[in-house]
Amino acid sequence: MLDHVIQNIGRNVTDLDQLTQSLARNLKRWRGERGFTLDQLAARAGVSRGMIIQIEQARTNPSVGTTVKLADALGVSITTLLDYEQGSPVRLVPADQAVRLWSTEAGSATTLLVGTEARGPLELWSWRLMPGDGSRSDPHPEGTVELLHVTAGTLTLVVADTPYAVDAGTSATFEAHHPHAYRNEGTEPVELTMAVSIPPAR
Repeated sequence: MLDHVIQNIGRNVTDLDQLTQSLARNLKRWRGERGFTLDQLAARAGVSRGMIIQIEQARTNPSVGTTVKLADALGVSITTLLDYEQGSPVRLVPADQAVRLWSTEAGSATTLLVGTEARGPLELWSWRLMPGDGSRSDPHPEGTVELLHVTAGTLTLVVADTPYAVDAGTSATFEAHHPHAYRNEGTEPVELTMAVSIPPAR
């Protein structure tokens, strides 16, 4: 559930009730802007119609995976569904307001640093993977591109079942509509920064 993985999602949003209400409001808004019926969004996202209804009525907190699927289907960033405040042309996101989306007891974590809707959603992530840990991602919509830069350790990047060793100081980019995964097969922590460009919904 989101309350297990999200520590803070932005200014004035500090508890689960506010998160639930923001997610309900934003999901309804973006579904309306895209002109999707409940059934159309359910089919696009691979999420049940009943689950979408519960989210829009603020009666449930979906898993991170479900939230990502809905964001991808709507062609918006996760930050948009989680209601980061907009307004000024400059938006600063302090470290304590970044969104922790995934973590393990060993200390691995992914943190969404910032996102934007300009010409399609664009997200910037900070990753830390402890030895032996990994994370697998479902394919994103066609046209999604990920860029990453490893700052410590050696990342094993797996795209379409092919592994690539990405050493510290090395950058990589790939088309993320392929199944992909990130693994730390070494003995030192891996740290990297990742940008994700998502095409606008058609």
